[in-house]
This record gives sequence, C-alpha cells and structure tokens, in this order.
Amino acid sequence: MSHKAWMKTVPTENCDVLMTFPDTTDDHTLLWLLNHIRLGIPELIVQVRHHKHTRVYAFFVTATYESLLRGADEIGLRKPVKAEFGGGMRSFSCEEDYIYENIENELYFFTSQERQNIIRYWLENLRAKQGESLHNIHFLEGQPIIPELAARGVIQQVFPLHEQRILKRLMKSWVQAVCEAQPLDDICDYFGVKIAMYFAWLGFYTSAMVYPAVFGSILYTFTESDQTSQDISCVVFAIFNVIWATLFLEEWKRRGAEFAYKWGTLDTPAESIEEPRPQFRGIKRISPVTSAEEFYYPPWKRLLFQCLVSLPVCLTCLSLVFLLMLGCFQLQEFVLSIQELPRIIRFLPKIILAVIVTACDELYKKVAYWLNDMGV
Repeated sequence: MSHKAWMKTVPTENCDVLMTFPDTTDDHTLLWLLNHIRLGIPELIVQVRHHKHTRVYAFFVTATYESLLRGADEIGLRKPVKAEFGGGMRSFSCEEDYIYENIENELYFFTSQERQNIIRYWLENLRAKQGESLHNIHFLEGQPIIPELAARGVIQQVFPLHEQRILKRLMKSWVQAVCEAQPLDDICDYFGVKIAMYFAWLGFYTSAMVYPAVFGSILYTFTESDQTSQDISCVVFAIFNVIWATLFLEEWKRRGAEFAYKWGTLDTPAESIEEPRPQFRGIKRISPVTSAEEFYYPPWKRLLFQCLVSLPVCLTCLSLVFLLMLGCFQLQEFVLSIQELPRIIRFLPKIILAVIVTACDELYKKVAYWLNDMGV
C-alpha cells in the first residue's frame, strides 16, 4: 500500500499518524484494537477509513491541542521559554504553561514531529492486561500491544504523515537552493534534532573538505615529476591531513555543542530503558539491578542456539558463496579458453555471478532476520 495513496485520501491536517492493516484483516481484529486504543488512550482521536481501491483499512490518529499539552508534560518535551521568564529551554509543564513561547497559538506551538512523537509514545505504551489475547496471539501482562501486532503482521505499517505546506517550503529553501546555507532550524522543527544534526554535520564536513582539496591541488600542480619531489609532497600532504583532521574534529565538537544547546538537547537526561523488541521471548522476573519487572532469557540458551544453529548456518552460507564464486571463476576460464565462442558468450559467467550475488543477498537477508528473531 503506497504512502502517497493514503496521503491523498484526506487532508493531512486531520491526521498525524497513520496505521494501516493488510487487506485480509477481519472486523473482529479492527474492533478489538480500536476498542483498546479508545479505552487505553482516551487522549487520541481515531478515525477508521477504508481505501476503496485496495480494500485496505486504516486508522487515522490525531489528538486535540489540550491532549497534546498533557502528553508533552508526560514525556518531558523541552520547549523554549519566554524571555521574561528566563529564556532557554525547559521541560514542558502544564502547571506553568504560560511561561512557554507561542503557548497561545495552537497551530505553531507544536511542530509536526513533536505532535507525532507524543502520539507515537502513547501508541507504543498501550499495554496488555493479564491473560489478554487476539486470535492466536497471547500477550504477557504489561506487554506493548501495537509493537507486538506490527511484528506479527497484524498491523501492516505505522508511519507519520507529511505536511505538504512545509515540504514545499523546504523544497524551495533547501533542496532547490544553490550555494545557500541549509535551513537547519526548519529541518530541526520538521524532522527533529537527530536528522537536523546529521545534515549539520554533513554540511560542515562538506565545507571542511574544501581545504584539503585546494591544498592538494596546489601541491600537485607545483610538484615536479621526479621521485624525490613526489615523496616530499606526500609527506607534506600527510602532515597537512593530520593537522586538518584534528582541527576538524575540535571545531565540530564546538559547532555540535552550539547546535545541541540551541535545539535544547545539550543537557537532556539519558533516555529511559527501552522496551525489548516485540520478537523477544522470555520469562518475567524482577531485575536484580533496577528492581523492576523485565523479560529475561537465560544466556546459556542463547549461547546454545548460537553454537548449534547460528554458527553452522553462517559457515554453510559462507561456504556456499565461496563455492559458487569459485565455480563462476572456473567457468570464466573455460569460456575464455575457447576462441571460437561469440564475444557475447564471454560475458555469460559475469552475468551469472551478478545474478547469484543478487539472489544470495535476498536469501541471506531473510536468513539473517530469522537468526536474529530466533536468537532472542
């Protein structure tokens, strides 16, 4: 199911996160999940839509402004504070909401990615009660429901929708702009700090590469053709690269700290312990470290699986690739030894090797996913 097809179904302003289901999903599954979302997360507004061409159902998920404010308080979302209250960034609090910039403006207080992060937080923290089940899926007490259903294929995909208005603006100021600085603040507001920090580093790295490129070109131009001059030039360029790399790293540390302070992530506390992935299978126990409930899988079972299954499968895959590659090389030598063959036939072993590499890549990807899931 194409993302673009769903985006054209209704205006994106009516939806922040879209949840789609396979076309084989029955009504009982949809009603079961819809009931759990509405009872477990009353802050969310969920609309059920049906795509007439593909016969696929989807949940359009959004929330009211008041609910988003409570969600921002719950996850400790950092927002800029008005200058008269000290400025800077601070974790949002509903009790002191008047101190934050643009709090009076529902359209501009939250960026699209902040809205989607709050909704995703709620969805991923929808927990199962003891003994709950859906068809042949039996949930453990406290287990996140939606990640488990997504891992089992009951939910096809969960993704945020773009805002075409902002995308068009970024297209003009960022993608189509030539020799202009990147709109990093706009990127941060729309895609989040991680994406903005990546492009900030990419732009800084690209600009920094100008210095070794210019110096290397000048050095190459004035270097004579004798071996001694070339050796001296290599040593000089190597020394220059060492100095350049050191200055580059130190300058990026300073620049990265500036961006982190500006975007409110410099003093962000460490993230809480993440939930285990939905494919993880284990028994519940009390953690001896945190004294909280956790899923536990004995290390000896994992080691046993690695030695008896993972290692033999990996060795078999490596041996198969080696033998196939060796066979292609032998076939290449055999074909080249026959002078009477047409020219196009001489490329046949290379074509076979390319097909084998592509097929093995797809096959081994599935094997790797299976080993990862079974290795717990």
